[in-house]
Amino acid sequence: MARGDQVYAYREFLNLDGVYEHHGIDCGDGTVIHYRKPSEVIERTSIETFARGGKVYVRRYPVRYIPDTVIQRAESRLGERKYNLLFNNCEHFATWCVTGVNDSRQIRDFVPLLNQINVDQLYRPIQEALTGIKKDNAPLLLDKALADIRTAWDDVHPKYKQAVEEMNTWQNVASEALKQNREDLARQALQRKIFYKKRAEELEEKLENLAAMTQNLLKNQKNLQIL
Repeated sequence: MARGDQVYAYREFLNLDGVYEHHGIDCGDGTVIHYRKPSEVIERTSIETFARGGKVYVRRYPVRYIPDTVIQRAESRLGERKYNLLFNNCEHFATWCVTGVNDSRQIRDFVPLLNQINVDQLYRPIQEALTGIKKDNAPLLLDKALADIRTAWDDVHPKYKQAVEEMNTWQNVASEALKQNREDLARQALQRKIFYKKRAEELEEKLENLAAMTQNLLKNQKNLQIL
């Protein structure tokens, strides 16, 4: 790690270790500027507070701002209270500081799921059930939903992500082949792209089905007396 690096550590989501990345900017002096949770304010904290005992990783970019510029950009937003999971989360902030682009790979990867789930309602009822605050049957019902989400992440989602990456890679191969007047190679590359595109669409449908099941559970919260 170095001054001006975009760093991240894995955080819990729905009591599952390592499900999402929490991002920030390394200031080079033992502190990190990040959208702190749960306050949802951009703050400068110690790297220990940022990592919460986990390992800290670095996001690398082929083209990026120099460290001084990155730090200046991060400091310019200290105290900001405009957190939004889909449009202005910790990764959006850190990526903007380093590259000038407001982007979150995690959200792009999870768009099929997030389009179906009411995110604002998802966290609290599951956490309440898992901590045993509500009726005895609630933890069992919500544990099943949690298991479904874990299955999506551990099994379907990595395959979906890989299929999308392969699709983009073969598109790039086809473009380069055309630049070299190799139409034969371009055709083969496009065939591979089509294969992975179809695969990605199939996996995306599975994620959407999982999301629909989760949403259905949330719609029946009152009947389950979870809230």
